[in-house]
Amino acid sequence: METVYYSLASKSSFNKALRHFYKVNDAVEEIDSRVNIADYINELIEDEDVHQDQILPIIGAVVRDKYEYSCESFSIPSTVSDFEKIIQETSKWTALDITIVYFGPDSQRFVINPKNADSWDRVGDILKDQLLVFYVKYLKDKDKKVEINAIETLKEMISGKDVFIHKEFIDHTVVQRAPEPARTPDRRATDQAASGKKRSITPKYGVQVSNELFHNGNVEAWKKIVESYHAKFPELTVHIMFEGEVINDINSLFKWGKVKHGDSIFFQVSGEEILGVSKLQKYLYEGASPRFEQFLKLGIGRVLNLF
Repeated sequence: METVYYSLASKSSFNKALRHFYKVNDAVEEIDSRVNIADYINELIEDEDVHQDQILPIIGAVVRDKYEYSCESFSIPSTVSDFEKIIQETSKWTALDITIVYFGPDSQRFVINPKNADSWDRVGDILKDQLLVFYVKYLKDKDKKVEINAIETLKEMISGKDVFIHKEFIDHTVVQRAPEPARTPDRRATDQAASGKKRSITPKYGVQVSNELFHNGNVEAWKKIVESYHAKFPELTVHIMFEGEVINDINSLFKWGKVKHGDSIFFQVSGEEILGVSKLQKYLYEGASPRFEQFLKLGIGRVLNLF
């Protein structure tokens, strides 16, 4: 029996779905008006009119299915922090509309207009082995070959390689899909006060291992510390990295000899109002030292009160 409509049986679910359909319809109008869909979605996210779980359905329905952008996924070969060259290069590609979806740690999704610096600012870094999906449309006519060439060039840029522009990427007769106008400081401050605090991410902070080896006891200490931090600040997320890789499971750091004395493990915190980072760094340093046992004294199932 077909059950696809069962979720619409309640008034609240029906109204939620209806609001989403309105946003999809608005996205079509925005693209027809030469607005990049990443700029449109990010504006809605900032105003809390769209949530994380709506990003992929909007992209799929509008960009992929209706307008038939070429798309391809790509595993990031190394962490990228500087996007200036990408912004400068893609801004010249007036014959192409480009949207990128970044699948970050902890199920975060970011939608990026690579020509717009504000899009990259929302992301922070793009991390090694995380996923990017490129969506590209040639605005002059229907030519999948040009779109695929653009995707390959984007992949080379993300990989840090020098690239040359295909002449098909530029067409001065095409009206470029421009980013949203930059907000003035007054407008940004007003919006932030009205709609809540803006989500951000800290720089990377290093924690040097001072124990003779980062062994199972250190791992358990780190798990207790991060658990305590999340208990105090449930709206914030701690991201851990080692040798450029995102560590989704702290247990994976315990491989005998993998993390040694003198090595540095890095972390970032993301969220709206970020607090307690200096304490977190201090405790993680202690947890990576011979003094890790102080964090293991509580019984199983109990959370440390550190923050």
